Amino acid sequence: MAEFYVTIGLEVHCQLLTKSKMFCRCGTDYIGKAPNTLVCPVCMGLPGSLPVLNTRALELAIKTALALRCEILSQVVFHRKNYFYPDLPKGYQISQYNFPIGINGEVKFFSQGVQKSVRIKRVHVEEDAGKLVHEGPGLPPNSSGVDFNRCGIPLVEIVTEPDLHSPEEARDYLVMLRSMVRYIGASDGNMEEGSLRCDANISVSPSLQELGTKVEVKNMNSFRSVFRALCYEIERQRTILEKGGTVIQETRHWDEREGVTVAARGKEEAEDYRYFPDPDLLPISIEKEQLQEIEKTLPELPLERKERFMMEYELTEGEAGVLTQEKDTADFFEACLKEFHKPRLICNWMLTEVLKNLNELNIAISESKVTPEALVELIRMVDKKEISGTIAKGILEEMFATGGRVREIIARKGISFITSERELEKIAREAIEKNPQSVADYLSGKEKALHFLIGQVMKMTRGQADPEMVKNLLLKELSSGE
Repeated sequence: MAEFYVTIGLEVHCQLLTKSKMFCRCGTDYIGKAPNTLVCPVCMGLPGSLPVLNTRALELAIKTALALRCEILSQVVFHRKNYFYPDLPKGYQISQYNFPIGINGEVKFFSQGVQKSVRIKRVHVEEDAGKLVHEGPGLPPNSSGVDFNRCGIPLVEIVTEPDLHSPEEARDYLVMLRSMVRYIGASDGNMEEGSLRCDANISVSPSLQELGTKVEVKNMNSFRSVFRALCYEIERQRTILEKGGTVIQETRHWDEREGVTVAARGKEEAEDYRYFPDPDLLPISIEKEQLQEIEKTLPELPLERKERFMMEYELTEGEAGVLTQEKDTADFFEACLKEFHKPRLICNWMLTEVLKNLNELNIAISESKVTPEALVELIRMVDKKEISGTIAKGILEEMFATGGRVREIIARKGISFITSERELEKIAREAIEKNPQSVADYLSGKEKALHFLIGQVMKMTRGQADPEMVKNLLLKELSSGE
C-alpha cells in the first residue's frame, strides 16, 4: 500500500461575548428566541441603513489575536465579501480581507503527550449570517425558512496554516483554542450552540513536497464530530488516490447521522467573493497605547498555567491538563491550595470525586454549591482520619446536592468514625470467620482476597472505619492464624 501524507488547516469562527451585534444595537441572545425578532434595518441590510462598529467586539478580537501571539496590524480595513445565499440579506458579508487584525501567530498544544505547534495565518472580525430552518412550527412540509436573528452577530475568525497532520492533532488544537478564548473571556466556545464553529481543509498527497487537492469540510459541531469527519474524509481521499482517481476540489458537509461527508458545492476562491473595501466603514487605526492596555487584561493562558502546575505542584502532564482546561477549575484548585497546601491530595479529589459529581449534575464548577473552603474542610477530615474516604465521598455528594457544610451533614446523619482498635479487631475476626474461602485464597498467595476481606469489614462498619487500620488488623489476624 502506497504511503500518503495528510495536511490539515482549520478555520474557526468564535462568537464574541458582546451584548449587541457587530454593527447595530440588536441583542446577541438569540438562542431560544422566536425567529426574526432580533433584527433591525442595519442587520437586515435595508436601503439607507448604515453600520456602526461595535468597539467592544474589536477589543475582544484584538485580545484574541494577542493571546495567539499574532503581530497586530496598525490599521485594519473592513471589506464586503460578496456572495448570494438565502441567509445573507445584504448579498454580502462585512468581513476583512488583506488588512486583518492579526497575522503570523502561533498556538502550542499537546497531542498524544507530545507538544505541537500550529502557525496562525490570520485573525479577523466579521459579522455572522442568518440560519436556514428546514423544519419547525409554522413551516409547511418540504419547505425551508430563514431566521435572521443571528445576522450581524460578531465573530472572530482564526485561520491556521496547514500545519496539522492527523485528526488527533486537529481535535487537540481545537480543545486548546477553545480553552484559550474562554480563559480570556472572548467567547463561551459552545460548539453545540454554534458559538464556536470549525471548517477544515484537508488534502492527502503521495509526496511530502507537494500538497494534494484541498477539500473543505463544514458542519462539524463538536470535537468528536471534527475527529470523525476528518478520519472519514482522509480515508475517502486515500481510497480515490489508491484507485488512480482524482480528488475534486469542493466543499463537503459532514453528515453526523450517517458518519460520512457529502458533496455540497464547488470550492470558492477569494476572487469568487469579489472583495472590496466597505465604503460605509472607515479604516481603523490601532494605537500602541490601546494594545498595551488590552495586553494588561490577558490572564495566564492555559498552556502556561499547565506547565506551571507541572513544575510547582509536581503534577503529571495529564493531571495538569485536566485541571487547567477550564479557567474556573484551575482557579478552584488554587483556591483550595491557599487553604490546605497538599497539591497531590487535592488533585486526586478534584480529578475523581469533584469531576464525577459535576458530570452527574451536568454543571460547571462555577455553578456548584461546593466552595473551595467546604471541599478543603472535608479533605482535612479525611487526612486527619476523622472520617473515612468512603464516608467523605457520600458527604460530598450531599454537599453538591444541598450546599451543606461537612460537619452539619455529619451531625444530621449521626455519622461517626470507628477508631477503637479493639472494636475493629472483633469485626475483622468476624469477617475472617465468615469468609474461609477468601482466607484460604489469601494464604495460598492471592493478594486480591485481602482486598475482598477489607471490603467486607468496611461494609460491616458502613464505611466508618479507617481502611489502612482495617488492612493492618486483618494482616495481623491472618498471620497469627497461619
